[in-house]
Amino acid sequence: MTITRVSGDPVLRLENVDKTYRRGDEQVRVLVGVDFTLFAGEFVVVTGPSGAGKSTLLHVAGGLDEPDRGTVAVAGRDVWSMSVAARAAFRRRNLGFVFQFFNLVPMLTAVENVSLPLVLDGVPARRADARAAELLARVGLADRARHRPAELSGGQLQRVAVARALVARPSMVLADEPTGNLDSHSSAEVLDLLRALTDEDGTAVVMVTHDRTAASYGSRELHLVDGHAGTVTAVAGQA
Repeated sequence: MTITRVSGDPVLRLENVDKTYRRGDEQVRVLVGVDFTLFAGEFVVVTGPSGAGKSTLLHVAGGLDEPDRGTVAVAGRDVWSMSVAARAAFRRRNLGFVFQFFNLVPMLTAVENVSLPLVLDGVPARRADARAAELLARVGLADRARHRPAELSGGQLQRVAVARALVARPSMVLADEPTGNLDSHSSAEVLDLLRALTDEDGTAVVMVTHDRTAASYGSRELHLVDGHAGTVTAVAGQA
C-alpha cells in the first residue's frame, strides 16, 4: 500500500522491496514486496507485532541494510546504487536517525555530540558548534550544552539525539522506538518535538513504535504483518 499526495516529489520511495535473513538453516523473509511512499511534512508511524519487519524497514530506507530486491530512493536518489563511501556521505547530509538507546558518544558533551555529523562532513568546528547550540536551544537544552551524557536524564539524552538528527537539515528523520526507554512525560516531550518537525519545518518523519499513545502523534500509520505492508491509514484526528 502506498501513501499518495496530489503534488510534490516524494522524500522516500520503496518499490517492491524484499529482505530475507538466514537463521541457521532457515530463511526468514522479513520484508515482502513492500511499496511505500513518503512526502515532505508527513509523520508516518510504523506499527505491527514483534518480528514484522519494522526496524528492518527503517534500516533499508536509511541505507543501513541492503534489500535483496527492489528500489529504495531518497530525495530522488537510488540509495543502493551508490558506493559505500557515497552512501555514507549521503546519509549524513540527507537523513537523521533517532534510536531507542540514544547512541551518543559518552566522552563528548551534548553540543559536541550534536555537531559531530557536521564535523565528520568537513564543516568547520565553530560553525558546526553554532548550529548544534541553536538546536539544543530549540529542544530546551541550552543550559545542558556542555554536559556529557552521564550527566543527563533519559529524556534529555533523547532530546540531544533528536537535535543531532536535525543538525544537517535532513529531508527525513527515521526514529526507531525513540520513546521506548522514557517515562510518559519525557516521551511526550520527544514526540512533541518530532511532530513539530513536520508541522513547522516540513521534515518527513518515519517512526517505529509499539506504543499506541506514541502512534497517535503520527499523521499516517503503516501496519506491517509478517513483512507485508498491510495498510496505510490516517491516524484518528490527524487526517
